[in-house]
Amino acid sequence: MDRLGRYALLLALALAAWGLLAAVVGLRRQRPLAVESARTTAFALLAVVAAANGAMLAALLSDDFTLRYVAQNSSRATPTFFKVLALWSADDGSLLLWNLVLAGYLAAVAFRFRRYRPEALPGALAVMYAVAVFYLLLVSGPSEPFATLAAPPDGRGPTPLLQNHPLMAVHPPFLYLGFVGLTVPFAFAIAGLVSDGLSDRWVALTRRWTLAVWCFLTVGLLLGALWSYSVLGWGGYWAWDPVENAALLPWLVATALLHSVMLQERRGMLAVWNLSLAVGAFALATFGTFLTRGNVLLSVHTFATSSVGPMYLGFLVLVLAGGFGLIATRAWRLRAPGRIDAVLSREASFVGNNLLLLTLTFVVLLGTVFPLAVEATSGRQVTVGGPYFRRTTVPLLLLLLFLAGVGPLLPWRSGSAGRLTRRLRLPLGASAALVLVLAVGGLRNPAAVAAFGLATFVGVANLAEIGAGLRVAVRTGSRRRPAAALGALLRGRRRYGGLLVHVGLALAALAITASSTLARQTDLTLSRGASAGFAGYTLRYEGMRTLRQPQRTVLVTDVGVAKDGRDLGRMSPSLNLYPSASEPIGTPSIRTSPLRDLYASVVGVEQEGERATFRFFLNPGVTWLWVGGAVMVLGGLLAVWPTRRPPAAPRPAVPSARRREPAVVDRG
Repeated sequence: MDRLGRYALLLALALAAWGLLAAVVGLRRQRPLAVESARTTAFALLAVVAAANGAMLAALLSDDFTLRYVAQNSSRATPTFFKVLALWSADDGSLLLWNLVLAGYLAAVAFRFRRYRPEALPGALAVMYAVAVFYLLLVSGPSEPFATLAAPPDGRGPTPLLQNHPLMAVHPPFLYLGFVGLTVPFAFAIAGLVSDGLSDRWVALTRRWTLAVWCFLTVGLLLGALWSYSVLGWGGYWAWDPVENAALLPWLVATALLHSVMLQERRGMLAVWNLSLAVGAFALATFGTFLTRGNVLLSVHTFATSSVGPMYLGFLVLVLAGGFGLIATRAWRLRAPGRIDAVLSREASFVGNNLLLLTLTFVVLLGTVFPLAVEATSGRQVTVGGPYFRRTTVPLLLLLLFLAGVGPLLPWRSGSAGRLTRRLRLPLGASAALVLVLAVGGLRNPAAVAAFGLATFVGVANLAEIGAGLRVAVRTGSRRRPAAALGALLRGRRRYGGLLVHVGLALAALAITASSTLARQTDLTLSRGASAGFAGYTLRYEGMRTLRQPQRTVLVTDVGVAKDGRDLGRMSPSLNLYPSASEPIGTPSIRTSPLRDLYASVVGVEQEGERATFRFFLNPGVTWLWVGGAVMVLGGLLAVWPTRRPPAAPRPAVPSARRREPAVVDRG
């Protein structure tokens, strides 16, 4: 398998280099055959990279320990499901998957534009192939996923934390789909900059791609939070860990881009700003891979122990210098005739939204890189934890919530204060009522009260907008009410999808506020048969049992749960003993309900299970975080779903860079 994998990667590198050359020739010399060759090469590249991934997967499933990666990340006792997951459980394998996703995006772009050839296509293909060349160089040289060794009798197995929950099957692939997908808007933005006509049509060409990428990133972040909550046993779902922050940063910038491109499409505004956001989002995705795959998080002094870290850093510098350098030297030619007519306008709310999102990005980035900068300059190790992030991000998030509620109520260009006041009555009334109830109920945390009130304001305002639009469609339509409402929803899927995303955001904000300010926690040490009370629950330790599985030994503790004398069943947090781990890995047990979660994890066991120490949490509202995230993704999918349109324009004979395109109305 090592030869098949190596040869496949070398062939893929050659194909990517050919695709890059053909795209550049097609762009510079106006050769349609060269452009077509670059386009079709994408399909061959996908097939060859898939073969390399298949070779690694076959080696994992057949316990081929002559491959170093297999010996270090799998074992004979590893269940088949986790052997498959081992493909992306370590750096070298994840780079293989990364290349597969990137080749998939290249093929998707090539297929999407098989008939309609926008002016920016050759340049965009060239940029995407250049990115593919970089990542294929990484796996063909310094990374070496197919390196061999003298086969040991058995492998070490996957990292215990990564084989402790099936969510690892989907969490990394969704993040990769998001990270790598940002290559598409970046490539079209750069292509628009280098084209002779300095086209700004990349916005319409890539809006739907960017939205799909945003959906993937949202799912990836949500699954990461769910994995953290379900596996790590600390009772939370977000710890402002550098790895989490690295995934959040591109999401924030992509969110800003999705809002600001509407200003460019409708008013011709913020063309240069949007180019900068496209470059910034891709650069932050690259920064995230540099941070997590370049050994930087271990220590800034270890990233140079292999050439992977310096290569990532060089690529990041190239992206930043090349992308922003092009913007600085060419974007002045982009005219921006639009301007904000009034403060009470949709345009002003989008600008405010972008400024807040970029400020949020900056403070998260600063908190993430500050410890690395201190260590690099002074050798001291410092940490930036939750207090910094909470103090800096909470005010910004509250302001963002306010704009998410008031923005959809504002008209384009300008609006009257009286009309806005009328539209604000219902959401403000609902928000004020909740704040009053919380104040009477004794909640004295001003930030929490504000967050609850603003989240209610956002949810009601956006639901009211959806309801008002559908009511008009029902009144004026000739069809029955459900059909008329569904037809209006599908016709206005972009608007209603955005409103639905805001509703999901409101639900998530309510859940985060409730779980972070109203949660309770206690540690209890119980002997077998002993009981204790916590948050109205009676918890009785019933003993420990041992499960022996091929890859691990599981110490399962059983805790009976009762409330008000009523038996609620049993919770079974456990400790997992892996041969490759020096310490046990815990698995919490969670009793979920719509209003609160009772969460239990084992801290330790003594006297062969006769005594055990538990950590219990009562987490209000966490379920609604998952529901809110799902609603956000549903809204994104509604907005990204393509509309029916007339047959595509006939394929041009010569894809001239100087030819002006027909008016583009969302070709992405």
